[in-house]
Amino acid sequence: MTSMKNQNLFAALRAAFPQDLDSIAVETDNGLYYSWRDLDRGTAMLANLLQSLALPEGARIAVQVEKSVEAIMLYLATLRAGYVFLPLNTAYQSAEIEYFIGNAEPAVVVCSGRNFGWVSKIAFKAGTRHVFTLDDDRTGSLLTRAAQCSDRHEVAHKGADDLAAILYTSGTTGRSKGAMLTHGNLLSNAVVLKDYWGWRHGDVLIHALPIFHVHGLFVALHGALLNGSKMIWLGKFDAQRVVRKLPEATVFMGVPTLYVRLLQEPGLDRHACRNMRLFIAGSAPLLIDTFKEWAERTGHTILERYGMSETAMLTSNPYDARDGERRGGTVGFPLPGVSLRVCDDEGRAVATGEIGGIQVKGPNVFKGYWRMPEKTREEFTEDGFFRTGDVGRIDGLGYVTIVGRSKDLIISGGYNVYPAEIEGYLNEMSGVAESAVVGVPHPDFGEVGVAVLTARPGAKLDGEKILAELKARLANFKIPKRCFVVAELPRNTMGKVQKNLLREQHMGLYKG
Repeated sequence: MTSMKNQNLFAALRAAFPQDLDSIAVETDNGLYYSWRDLDRGTAMLANLLQSLALPEGARIAVQVEKSVEAIMLYLATLRAGYVFLPLNTAYQSAEIEYFIGNAEPAVVVCSGRNFGWVSKIAFKAGTRHVFTLDDDRTGSLLTRAAQCSDRHEVAHKGADDLAAILYTSGTTGRSKGAMLTHGNLLSNAVVLKDYWGWRHGDVLIHALPIFHVHGLFVALHGALLNGSKMIWLGKFDAQRVVRKLPEATVFMGVPTLYVRLLQEPGLDRHACRNMRLFIAGSAPLLIDTFKEWAERTGHTILERYGMSETAMLTSNPYDARDGERRGGTVGFPLPGVSLRVCDDEGRAVATGEIGGIQVKGPNVFKGYWRMPEKTREEFTEDGFFRTGDVGRIDGLGYVTIVGRSKDLIISGGYNVYPAEIEGYLNEMSGVAESAVVGVPHPDFGEVGVAVLTARPGAKLDGEKILAELKARLANFKIPKRCFVVAELPRNTMGKVQKNLLREQHMGLYKG
């Protein structure tokens, strides 16, 4: 009979709501309070609206909106109604949105009111039938329509293997891939983390992350909901406000950039953190200096973990001291249920401490890439391990350290930046012969991109103008911080650009 049980992720989250539905679930930074009953009713109304549209089975709901509690309700309502959620970064511009809508063919698109003109044009042209607006001030056509719907809704029946979300993760070829995550993938990961990170009754989470990304949408949100924990909700990260709210909270999750900004606040000290239980960092490497300074200032050791869009969380430093210490510069141990190995190019396991490609297997590992069966087959080994594209090592005690990306990925402020995508745009620009984008260390963002260009004969290039032109076409986090024009790019005997030399050359750009 277990196969008949509803495996819908929403059903598990809803079952974890506290008995007192009128207690506070979310406190926002503009003075609003949402009860657990509000979340239940709001998601029911939105789920009923989606179901009234007579969408096909497995319909995708693409969402590019500012962070709000209503946006979270829309995510939960999509699960509740049995559809597939497709979050899109708010920084994406028209060329990017056109690709995602064309590739995912969503039945419904929800966007900010100010973007309705251009987003709806792209969506209708691609065959999307429904485009709604949703703004972060509780307005928009989505809420107007949902207000007419019943606030009672029976959760759609879903199996563990049914699709819950598609997250786009760019490839180094510049073509984005949609990672298909199931209800089972997401629930198994949330359940493991609830236990591993010691979530307990009375925990309060400060939610200061974006919600179009694994970290904010899955790790933070599912963690709080599955524990029935109140969230202190910040529409945008504000270091001063976080420090002010720390005494009311017990858990904080952030990318390294947020910790760097918090350390600049004079009010951050042991007293401010007196009720805090856990600080978690991820999405990018945390500098060892930040790790040490945080421990000195707050008396808390940051817990670093490692995950990706295709897998949610894979490893974590221990929460409980009995399981070992939290080691800066490492991402800890594979989580319970996750198998992780480090292999050479031939797929053979390397010796302890040796560097190789990280491969993983577990209930949290995604189903495959949306409409890319060949790519999916390529990325999995014959015995079912996923090749992460990350390079790392495992020491004698079992701690995993990530040493880099096999494909030149730049992680800037917690966001993935793929040089090949940016190079594609640069190479199309007037007067540009060739471009190379590399990542260099940056004290605030962890890493930032630097573009190096060569000009076509007779053309004169201006680096600042090129970056300005790029800003009109791509999300801001992808824009290189500097652009240099050179006579030629360094190459090896095979004619391949030697990015390692460019990296070395610009390595010290942002050092003190």
